[in-house]
Amino acid sequence: MAEAVKRLYPKAKLGIGPAISDGFYYDFDIDEPIKPEDLAKIEQEMKKIVKENSEFARQEIPKKEAKSLFTKLGEKYKLELIEGLKGVSVSVYRHGNFVDLCKGPHVARTGDVKVFKLLSVAGAYWRGIETNPMLQRIYGTAFENKPELDKFLKIIEEAKKRDHRILGKKLDLFSFNAEMGAGLVLYHPKGAILRTIIEDYIKREHIKRGYQPVISPHILKSDIWVQSGHYEYYKENMYIFKIENKEFAVKPMNCPGHILVYKSHKRSYRDLPFRLFELGSVYRHEKSGVLHGLLRVRGFTQDDAHIFCLKEQIEEEVVGIIDFVKETLKVFGFDKYTVELSTRPKESIGADEEWKEATEALKNTLKNKKIPFEINEGEGAFYGPKIDIKLKDALGREWQCATIQCDFALPERFKLKYTSKDGKEEKPIMLHRVILGSMERFLGALIEHYAGNFPLWLAPVQVAVIPITSKQNDYAENLTRLMAEKDMRAITDTRDEKMQKKIRERELEKIPYLAIVGEREAKDDKVSLRSKSKGNIGEMPVEKFLSIIEEEIKNKKT
Repeated sequence: MAEAVKRLYPKAKLGIGPAISDGFYYDFDIDEPIKPEDLAKIEQEMKKIVKENSEFARQEIPKKEAKSLFTKLGEKYKLELIEGLKGVSVSVYRHGNFVDLCKGPHVARTGDVKVFKLLSVAGAYWRGIETNPMLQRIYGTAFENKPELDKFLKIIEEAKKRDHRILGKKLDLFSFNAEMGAGLVLYHPKGAILRTIIEDYIKREHIKRGYQPVISPHILKSDIWVQSGHYEYYKENMYIFKIENKEFAVKPMNCPGHILVYKSHKRSYRDLPFRLFELGSVYRHEKSGVLHGLLRVRGFTQDDAHIFCLKEQIEEEVVGIIDFVKETLKVFGFDKYTVELSTRPKESIGADEEWKEATEALKNTLKNKKIPFEINEGEGAFYGPKIDIKLKDALGREWQCATIQCDFALPERFKLKYTSKDGKEEKPIMLHRVILGSMERFLGALIEHYAGNFPLWLAPVQVAVIPITSKQNDYAENLTRLMAEKDMRAITDTRDEKMQKKIRERELEKIPYLAIVGEREAKDDKVSLRSKSKGNIGEMPVEKFLSIIEEEIKNKKT
């Protein structure tokens, strides 16, 4: 693709072009904008290059030679990349008359490339930094054969229809406002109701499982963040400010607050495991280039918990967390997930021996539970290894959800103690974990999974009562009040519009049930029921209608 762009736009400067989970992209610095309709001609040029069947030849050359080469080519971004690479040499690939800085590997020849498609074009700051030049990013994908590509493109089309940003606006759930600040979510009434339903459920389930709720401040003195290690390893993502010559930071994590609750009393081995839970709102400075609807924001809330336990309790606690995750995902309609075990990153704290012990504890738990998992080398938290559980939605896409982190380091940094059976002071182990993860990301996944067609128990509006004429308005409003008394979420549509228009508009709002009431229904204390999923159910007594709604809500059918 890069060669095709250079053939068509000779003055284009090359950025980077990595493979990503569902294809690839390449960034270009081009004076004229590339429009979506230009992608077809780039594809045609790519097909010519495939037909030429040029060999991909790898060369390892000294950095000095590479700098000379890319200086002659006028590729200033490649020169910047070379400066940042370690070692005395770099690798380049050539095919035909084209050369690029590349780690590789590649297929043998351009003719080995089978089926590909350019998907879209977008803006992207060079290296994701707002003060750097804005480049043009072309996204594409490639497959072994056309049926696989066609299947992927169908998923792409379906994903567009399910885009939570579009549905969020269409269903009046949430919005973003530039005046308020990028990456900050403004929940509208329906979105707030949906989020409250999820939060109420997750709160109840935590209390059932022996977690104790706490609430920690949104800001803490920087001394705490220095002690925890966040100041050293996470400072660039934190919002830091001064009050009365004392430095504070808005919390990017909830851990220190929970640690201080633990330290507020002397603890005995009899008190462990000690489980603390909080729906904690945190704030992280994400670069504007990576913000993406609810999936990547600057302010979000986690169903965050920390478990302080003995070493011998780790496996039992992790098993309990995994079971909690599985049960919760099932309730919300997710029955498939994948698991990763992430190990020590280069930038981290704590002793090697403790990292090894923590990693083995998580690994053994997964093996004993017979849970398949992949190793994700070097992607753990800076204070401990972690298990990541990624749910799969209706289109088979993965979403980061739960995480379980085993931490020996922070208890050491904060001098956490408990009194053991023999009266000695010992250090507890700390498990950091979330079940749903970020409420914002989970909400985005939920919207796209259901395409906005939420099951009845989650629907912000469960029933719309529609009177056929204004003479039935009082009956309709009384019915809505009756449902409110039974904790059902209903609205009455008394607008001076034709009944069919009101039905059509409420169906577009994806309301699960419409209760149509006319003169006969009002007289006989009945409703004519329409279901979003089943169509026209027909006339029935109000008592039966209410029992149908109550039963479906109670069973949390998805």
